[in-house]
Amino acid sequence: MSTTERPRILVVGGGYVGLYAARRILKKMRYGEATVTVVDPRSYMTYQPFLPEAAAGSISPRHVVVPLRRVLPKAEVLTGRVTTIDQDRKVATVAPLVGEAYELPFDYLVVAMGAVSRTFPIPGLAEQGIGMKGIEESIGLRNHVLEQLDKADSTTDEDVRRKALTFVFVGGGFAGAETIGEVEDMARDAATYYTSVKREDMRFILVDAADKILPEVGPKLGAYGKEHLESRGVEIYLSTSMDSCVDGHVVLKNGLEVDSSTIVWTAGVKPNPALARFGLPLGPRGHVDTSEKLQVQGTDYIWAAGDNAQVPDMVGRRAGNPNAWCPPNAQHALRQAKVLGDNVISGMRGFPQKEYSHANKGAVAGLGLHKGVAMIVVGKFKIKVKGRLAWYMHRGYHGMAMPTWNRKIRIFADWTLAMFLKREVVSLGAMETPREEFYEAAKPSPAPVAAKPEGEKAKAS
Repeated sequence: MSTTERPRILVVGGGYVGLYAARRILKKMRYGEATVTVVDPRSYMTYQPFLPEAAAGSISPRHVVVPLRRVLPKAEVLTGRVTTIDQDRKVATVAPLVGEAYELPFDYLVVAMGAVSRTFPIPGLAEQGIGMKGIEESIGLRNHVLEQLDKADSTTDEDVRRKALTFVFVGGGFAGAETIGEVEDMARDAATYYTSVKREDMRFILVDAADKILPEVGPKLGAYGKEHLESRGVEIYLSTSMDSCVDGHVVLKNGLEVDSSTIVWTAGVKPNPALARFGLPLGPRGHVDTSEKLQVQGTDYIWAAGDNAQVPDMVGRRAGNPNAWCPPNAQHALRQAKVLGDNVISGMRGFPQKEYSHANKGAVAGLGLHKGVAMIVVGKFKIKVKGRLAWYMHRGYHGMAMPTWNRKIRIFADWTLAMFLKREVVSLGAMETPREEFYEAAKPSPAPVAAKPEGEKAKAS
C-alpha cells in the first residue's frame, strides 16, 4: 500500500460494480488527479451468471473470474476486508488477509460490497448446505456431485447409495433453476460411464416457498421452465420450504422427508451484513439508501450501487410507481457502475451529476445444454422465446457481458470446443483436502515393535 498526497477514492468491493466503477474512474481521471484503491477479500471478480455452467463443466472455472490487478493496473488493489468506516475522520479500517488491521484515509468512497446468500436458522443448513455465490462453491458442487456418483457406484449399502443419489435444491429463481438444470445435465452425461448408476436411480428435487419458479421471466415462461424440468425427471415442490436438514435428513413443510448428501441453497440474497457497521443510511432490507444519482442519502462524497444499494428505478417512477426500485441483477449493475464512475469524477470536480435511469431490456436463463427461456423487451412489447433459440440468446448476452476480451474469448473457446469434445466428468474431490495424502506420507511413523528374544518367546508360550 502506497501513501499519497493525492485524494483517495476508496472502492469497497471488487465485484461487478466495484470493478467497472474503478475502470470507469481510471479511464476518465486526469493523470495524477487521484489514487484509486480497491479493497476486496478476493483478488478477482466473479461473473456470477456463469456459475451454473462452471458447476456443470461447460466452462473452465478460471474463465469465470477476472483478476483485479490485471484489469486495474493503475489502481491499488488490497486483498482484505473493510471492517468499519469512520465518516467524521474519513478513515476506513482494513483487515488484510494476514497481519494487523490498519487505518486507510480516503476522500471519496464507493460502496460496492454486493450481496451474500440469504439464509434462515434452519437446523443443519450451516453444516450441510452448499451456496452458489462464488466460484469456489461452484467448483465444490461439481466435485461433490461427481463424488456422490462414485460413492453410489462403489457401495453395497442401499441406504448410502440412495442418499448419495438424491440432490435437493432450495430456491427456484435464476440461480436455483439454472443450477439444477445444468447439474442434472452433467449427472445424466456422467451416468453413462458408470456400470451401476443410471439417471433413473437419481432423484432431483427443487423446492421454493413461492408459487412459481423463474419469476424474472414472467409467469408463462416460468410455467414452461417448470414443465421442462419436470419432463427431465426433476420433482418440483412450490409454496413449500425446508424445515430442517440435520445430517442430510431433509424435512419439507409439505411433509416430504428424504435423505440427501447434496443440499444446494439458492433461496435469494441479502445485502452484505458488514454495511451495518459503516454508519450509512439503510433501507428496510439493509440496502444502502441512495438517490437517483447513486449518491448515498445525506452525503456528498459517498456513492453506492449494485446488490448492496437501494437504487430508485426512475423509469418505473415516471410511469406512476413511487416505490419502484432497481432489481439486483447484472444488467443494472453494469450500467449503474458506469454512471457511478462518471458521477464520482463529476463530484470530485464540482460538476453536476447524472441520474441513473435504465429501462429493463428483459431476462434470459439457461436450463442446461440447448435449453433455455428468454423474455426480451422491445418498446412496449415483450417477446417470449424458449428452447434452443433462448439458450443461444442466454449464452450470447452473458458471453458479451463478461468483462474483458481476454475472458470473452476464453468463454467462447470453451463453448466451441464443447461442440466437438465430450463433457469432462472427472471428480477432483481431493481438492477439498489437497494436503491429506502428503500429510499421511510425511507424518512420523509409529515406533516399530521390538521383536522378543527367543528365550522370552518360550516363557510366554
